[in-house]
Amino acid sequence: MIRHYESLHLLKNARRTSAGYRVYDDNDIHTLQFIGRARDLGFSIDETRQLLGLWHNRRRASADVRRIAQKHVVALDAKIGELQAMRRTIERLIGACHNDHLPECPILDGLASAAGS
Repeated sequence: MIRHYESLHLLKNARRTSAGYRVYDDNDIHTLQFIGRARDLGFSIDETRQLLGLWHNRRRASADVRRIAQKHVVALDAKIGELQAMRRTIERLIGACHNDHLPECPILDGLASAAGS
């Protein structure tokens, strides 16, 4: 992932030893931790890039950071809604399942009817 972050210019290219090994200083490690935490929270690469820029900019406005975070929460809420709808559909299909040895299967029928839509 580190090389990927370097290629996306989220992290500066590491210095190298004479043997070709990458060398990271404390700032690089802190930046990697920042990127990792942002990605763990689901921020996109572009959002992470914006947040990194703001993090490094001591003249930033906290309102800019908040705007990015609020937009992300709206996107998360939408995704949560979609996941909850999927869960309800699957639970409904499971509830319709006879759970027996017969081949009829409302779950597969439900998936097939959705595929034909």
